[in-house]
Amino acid sequence: MRDITVFSGSAHPELAEEICAQLGTPLHPVQINRFANDVLEVQLQANCRERDVFLIQPLVPPVQEHLVELLLMLDAARGASAARTTVVLPHYAYARSDKKDAPRISIGARLVADLMVAAGASRVLAMTLHSPQVHGFFSVPVDHLHALRELAAHFRRYDLSNTVVVSPPTWATPKRPPPSRGCSAPASPWAPSSASATTAW
Repeated sequence: MRDITVFSGSAHPELAEEICAQLGTPLHPVQINRFANDVLEVQLQANCRERDVFLIQPLVPPVQEHLVELLLMLDAARGASAARTTVVLPHYAYARSDKKDAPRISIGARLVADLMVAAGASRVLAMTLHSPQVHGFFSVPVDHLHALRELAAHFRRYDLSNTVVVSPPTWATPKRPPPSRGCSAPASPWAPSSASATTAW
């Protein structure tokens, strides 16, 4: 099996440490420098040549800062002759910008996907994307994972006899199982208004 090398940006190093502990593999350091003009520079401080490189970086606030870090790590891995670079993206903040629902509006999910591929991503591992079409914005393979089973296992430990799960209607989430499945709680449909859908970013 080809050796893997795991790095993390500054978005959530604790998560990266937990992932590496589960895998039994070391988390290698990344040096991030900020110049006087606020420009970032990234150095991967481990050998990447002919290795499977995994970059763990959820796009959480400050999103733009963490996105640039990720792009620079991708470029550094490509320049270091990595055999394959996989982006581990537990949260894709731009996934909600996935459709043209107004004139002259940007589609950020597609643009950022293109940026990651252009920077050197060979594969993306994402969690619970906002909608199925986001998967198609990437021109590289995407492993789209869901945490519904783990969430259900967590809540089964509690007394849910007086609990109602509020979830979007089935038309709003095609082919997505309701969150009440797997735990003994009734589900109540909820139709989000356009205002709440906009402000719940």
